[in-house]
Amino acid sequence: MATRTFGAAVQRNIDDRLLTGRGHFIDDIDLPDVAHAAFARSPFARARIASIDADAARAHPGVLAVYTCEDIGHLDQDLPLLIPHQSLIGARTQRPLARDDVHYVGQTVAMVVAVDRYTAEDAVRLIEIDYEPLPVTVELEAAAGEGAHLVHPDVEGNVAAHFVQNSGDAASAFARADHVTKITVRVERSCAAPMEGRAVCARWDRITGQLTVWDGTQAPISVRGGLASLFDIDEDRVRVIAPDVGGGFGQKVLFFYPEEVLVPMASIGLDRPVKWIEDRTENFVGSTQERTQVHTIELAATRDGEVIGLRDSFLHDTGAFIPYGIAIAQVASTSIAGPYRIPNIEVEFKAIYTPTVPVTPYRGCGRPQSCFAIERAMDKLAEELGLDRFEVRRRNFIQPDQFPWKREGLLFADGLAVCYDSGDYPEALKKCAEAIGLDRLDELKAEARSRGKHLGLGLGFYVEGTGLGPYEGGHVRIHPITGKVYVNTGLAGQGQSHETVFAQIAADQLGVDPKDVIVVEGDTGAFDWGVATFASRAAVVSGNAIHKAAAKAREMVIEAAANMLEASKDDIELEDGKAKIAGSDRAVTLAEVATATNPLRYAFNKAAQSATQFAPASKHDGPPLAEGKAPGIEATDYYSPPYSTWAYGCHAALVEVDADLCSVAIRKYVCVHDCGNMINPTVVEGQVVGGMAQGLGGALYEKIIYDEDGNPRNAGFMDFLMPYATEMPKVDIVHMETPSPLNPLGVKGVGEAGTIAVPATVISGIEDALKPLGAGHFHEAPVFPHMIFEKLEAGDKAA
Repeated sequence: MATRTFGAAVQRNIDDRLLTGRGHFIDDIDLPDVAHAAFARSPFARARIASIDADAARAHPGVLAVYTCEDIGHLDQDLPLLIPHQSLIGARTQRPLARDDVHYVGQTVAMVVAVDRYTAEDAVRLIEIDYEPLPVTVELEAAAGEGAHLVHPDVEGNVAAHFVQNSGDAASAFARADHVTKITVRVERSCAAPMEGRAVCARWDRITGQLTVWDGTQAPISVRGGLASLFDIDEDRVRVIAPDVGGGFGQKVLFFYPEEVLVPMASIGLDRPVKWIEDRTENFVGSTQERTQVHTIELAATRDGEVIGLRDSFLHDTGAFIPYGIAIAQVASTSIAGPYRIPNIEVEFKAIYTPTVPVTPYRGCGRPQSCFAIERAMDKLAEELGLDRFEVRRRNFIQPDQFPWKREGLLFADGLAVCYDSGDYPEALKKCAEAIGLDRLDELKAEARSRGKHLGLGLGFYVEGTGLGPYEGGHVRIHPITGKVYVNTGLAGQGQSHETVFAQIAADQLGVDPKDVIVVEGDTGAFDWGVATFASRAAVVSGNAIHKAAAKAREMVIEAAANMLEASKDDIELEDGKAKIAGSDRAVTLAEVATATNPLRYAFNKAAQSATQFAPASKHDGPPLAEGKAPGIEATDYYSPPYSTWAYGCHAALVEVDADLCSVAIRKYVCVHDCGNMINPTVVEGQVVGGMAQGLGGALYEKIIYDEDGNPRNAGFMDFLMPYATEMPKVDIVHMETPSPLNPLGVKGVGEAGTIAVPATVISGIEDALKPLGAGHFHEAPVFPHMIFEKLEAGDKAA
């Protein structure tokens, strides 16, 4: 293959359009006669709805309709449970509009549709809703305890799910252990905070019976199927388009949010387009969140530091509803052993309802919590045994010759036993130690002390199951006039560079420049079948489907070109947009091949052929397409992964703490990662650094705070802290490439990789920095300045 761009740092195809302001987001869609929706949301975490009086709102000038649960007909039902599981005890999902009672601040209670957004918002304030507040228990541990107020009266103990998994014999391992380390760690709630909130615009065409929905979703094909079912419309009459989407991070993969159902409903009922754009406060109280878990983890070890058993029991806060099933908790539980060769594992969790915003996956999906738990426990084990942190990890790593490493009894999110496919964990740790300057650590700590500061080394290692099935597809077509290659996929992007990496995959097969490949995604009218963009799966599943489809198209080009050039197929090369005979200048362009393989070109005599306006006239006398072959150059294929592929990485940080100000600064940050064969190193680095920024938020800044009544206290960027660009350290990235044996491209996912290990790494660095001051252990994330102060004060008192 003469032209190869796979693995090259190709510039992103989309950059020019976005950076010059030519992006096209849902709020840019300006349909004639479009109406606007706004929502009345609950101001209480738990309350009965005694009455709703919407008469004044309905009478307000410019209001087209007001909807309560009484006005939405058959849609007044629980929204779908996306991922059922046998461990679910009391699975509850919310209704589009609350009936009888509410379960969290921000729950939708009524919708107003008006001629403009201002009128709709004004009318919402005219709706009189009589609430009877109910007592609540907000904190996770309390909600799981005796006497807690119930979020759902019929769900005992607020337990949404209870699941226990075993691999090996943990009880026996603990019975014969020389040493047991036990800690409890807590990771707080955060939110995705994408630049663009959620948005929906719907248009119903009464004449054709066609429903078109523009939705800022990560799952357009799934949304199409759900809408068709809810509205009893044939799927081919529903088109869902996800245009440019300003970030998702998992928050936009859920379907259905109430607004995704109600806006199309209003469009159908009013026979006119309806649009809703989420504002920032709504994003904090109406869009799903993640993270809060409390783990009690125990390690059974020999006196030499070999871990022979692990027990983990944790609580998972699922918010007021559980629309995504146990996915987050299940991923956390099956990632808890990290990269370590631990033969005996017992992990148990309870998913607990709290009267807060519902919880669904956010970038990392349970892995930051489990990584924090196991990495903090490994540090504690090393301390208790008087061993070096690096050495304890070395002694417990799965070795390169032990792959595939299977953990029978631990079922991952794909329903299969955890099976790590490939990697070299010792080498990643070695490279990380070298890059962070471990051999100079004492010198660097001394230099910091000379400036009145305290320097610590943070360390964290993660594994990440990526490329979840069941499948994705790809369609590749060569345009007969331009010769450009069109790639259609069922995915939707939110900044992952699909337009570039998918183009590179197809370009390599067809011998063209990636800029001559047009990737069409996020439109159910362009590709019929697929799942969604989530779980670091696009490159693995869609990438391989596109690779397979492009390989088919390549064979078609070679066969047709060989006939056109009267050559052997073995002598045809694809390069620079041409099919040519190797070692000669005889060639045909891909456009000519695509034109020649269209039978329409041979439906006329030569004179008619040269005069036709359908396409450029072919220069060849007979159709090169063999009898029985499909016309044109286009192919479709699908890929279903046998197992998830497991990426991994090692992070290290030099963390400087000012004990007087209780402030933290990252002086150096290193990420060694392995996502298999890299399609585009620049894109990979962008994903890693972007993920690391969100991980830093989880380490030092981000916590959704609820008061004792369930009111969010920081539902906006004024109060919810996130890292500034000036607080982001430069990240030194070291690439490793261990090809996955599970797929033709040898790739693994990377979208969430940067996030997972950051809290464990940074917080272990804080602990190491303050150890000489007697500050003790930091087993909560994030760490705020007041927590450092309290630890230092407690250390002083103890001294």
